[in-house]
Order: sequence, then structure tokens, then C-alpha cells
Amino acid sequence: MCSLENVGIAMLIMALTTYLIRVVPIGFVRRKLENEWVQDFLYYIPFCVLSAMTFPDVLYSTTPAGASSPHFVSAAIATMVAIVLAWKDRGLVRVALVAVLTALIVELLIPIIF
Repeated sequence: MCSLENVGIAMLIMALTTYLIRVVPIGFVRRKLENEWVQDFLYYIPFCVLSAMTFPDVLYSTTPAGASSPHFVSAAIATMVAIVLAWKDRGLVRVALVAVLTALIVELLIPIIF
């Protein structure tokens, strides 16, 4: 169960991580970076770090109240739907809403199917 304190700590860690990753190169490199590979690498690091920190929680987000184990099926299906919609350049709000609705529908269908 996530408490408000845990969420605050996670947000602080993510903010510090993305801030440090963007500021440290500026502190060490005084001239303009001309290498495109290094520029691309530094551009994508914050996205990768945030993804690595939040993705495991996506798989545990469908744990029903009072249950000891999550329904990975609904989480996996909702994640796949979100990835497909994001790949097709749908908006963030639309992707999130459709993924949540997908997880909800699958959660409602699990007791009927099994």
C-alpha cells in the first residue's frame, strides 16, 4: 500500500534524479557538446530513469483491496494498450484514460472468465 509519505519521497527522488542528470553535465562540460551521440544520450536519460522507477509499480497497480497478489493480466493488457496508443501519437490524457478503463474492464471480466 502506498502512503502519502512514500509517494512524496518517490517524487522527491525522481525530481532530484532528473535535476542532477541535467545539471551535472553542465557543471563538468564548459564548452558546447558537438557529439550528437552524447547529446542524444543526455537527452534521453531522464526519460529512462523515470521509466525504470515507475514501471514496476504499473504491474502492481491492479491489486484489489484486501488481496495479497495483484492481477498481472489486467496490468499487462492495460500497459500494452497504453503503449500502442502512445506509439500512435495519441495524447497523454487519452492514453491514461483508455489504459485505466482497460484495466477496469479486465478486472471486471476476470471473475466472470475464471
